[in-house]
Amino acid sequence: MEQKIKIGSRSSPLALWQTHYIAGLLNENGWKTELITMETKGDKVLNAPFAAIGTKGLFTEELEERLKTGEIDIAVHSAKDMQSELGEELDIIAFTERELSNDVLVSFDKSFSLSNDGALVGTSSTRRKALLKHYFPNIYTTEARGNLQTRMRKMEEGKYEAMILAYAGVHRMDYNNFIVQKLPLDVFTPAVGQGSIAIESSLNVPEEKRKTIRQIINHVDTEYCLLTERSFLRTLQGGCSIPVFGLANLEGDTITITGGVISLDGKQLIRESLTGKKEEAEQLGKQLAEKVLNLGADKILAELKK
Repeated sequence: MEQKIKIGSRSSPLALWQTHYIAGLLNENGWKTELITMETKGDKVLNAPFAAIGTKGLFTEELEERLKTGEIDIAVHSAKDMQSELGEELDIIAFTERELSNDVLVSFDKSFSLSNDGALVGTSSTRRKALLKHYFPNIYTTEARGNLQTRMRKMEEGKYEAMILAYAGVHRMDYNNFIVQKLPLDVFTPAVGQGSIAIESSLNVPEEKRKTIRQIINHVDTEYCLLTERSFLRTLQGGCSIPVFGLANLEGDTITITGGVISLDGKQLIRESLTGKKEEAEQLGKQLAEKVLNLGADKILAELKK
């Protein structure tokens, strides 16, 4: 019988780049692949901010339904789009090696700077908007929804002067020429999972098949970091439209995670770090979340949920 893996993907150019990358790894290891694409709620509803649409499964829900029915074996996601809790039927079986995790400032104007008074920056991320309000109150923001190509076109049309984006997507879509600044991680700490691709599967897929996919794709060091970050996010009960950030780094057997929460108006910023053994990755993420909650993040999150 022919060995084949059915892969589900969003239909945006970046999602397809990531999916073809995963398919390539599987093909090199003797597996045939079939690609099944679809639009998600986050792709279709472009006239509202993420926070207004809701936090649950904006870019994953439709793919997850097809995982549950067996129409696809795996779904390919940007790890930062993944909910912190997947339910009983699904899990993440692999994370790719992480790309540079920074946010970057992108503009057609090479001299553009966040110190420009009254400049207009496009972003749909509540985290980025809040961090801009905190560090650069002189900057105005406007919604920038759609795939990367659509957002670049809107910038070309003058809807905004610059955008803040994840380096990984800009790099994968070959827009490096328009990066005017790589933003520092200690200021623009990224979203949990930023820079890695996550492979989600149903528990109904044969275990041998899941194990094989994992062996081909999973990058162990990145996985330790993302397990830490996702445990942090899960304990905070944060979604992709909540201004939460977290980044773990692994050196030898030691993980350091920096994470926190910022209020939407940018006035309250809580950012803390913890270090521990990689074997205790998930416990470390949980401990950091509890520390951040005790320092006042509980009140910020309660206010956001209202």
